[in-house]
Amino acid sequence: MPFPEAFLDLLRPETKAFLFLATVNKKGQPQVTPVWFDHDGENILINTNEGRLKDRNMKSQPDVAMVIQDPQNPYRYLGIRGKVISFYTTGADAHIDTLSRRYDGKPWTYREGQKRIIFKIQPTHFDPHH
Repeated sequence: MPFPEAFLDLLRPETKAFLFLATVNKKGQPQVTPVWFDHDGENILINTNEGRLKDRNMKSQPDVAMVIQDPQNPYRYLGIRGKVISFYTTGADAHIDTLSRRYDGKPWTYREGQKRIIFKIQPTHFDPHH
């Protein structure tokens, strides 16, 4: 499912838009986290540390909801429902370094004990708001 053309600007690295990720735990309780994100043209890519709540939630319940908010206009955002289609650790350290340089303007600093993981989320529905 292609991203809505009118919202492609929110996916550009220079926009530095945050994605608000909603996951659900095994008990059905929701959790929302603002995250850095990337995409591969078709899917949303989320990088996190293994063991975090969103990591555990997405592994047990692959259905998620997301909002990408326009940093210049908070009333303009793209709502997305999606499904985690894969997760992997290969390349995750390099990916978080790219995101850190994009969002923070500096290299990512490894913290002892961290093991990064990338979640690939396939959009199943878009809800654009202007």
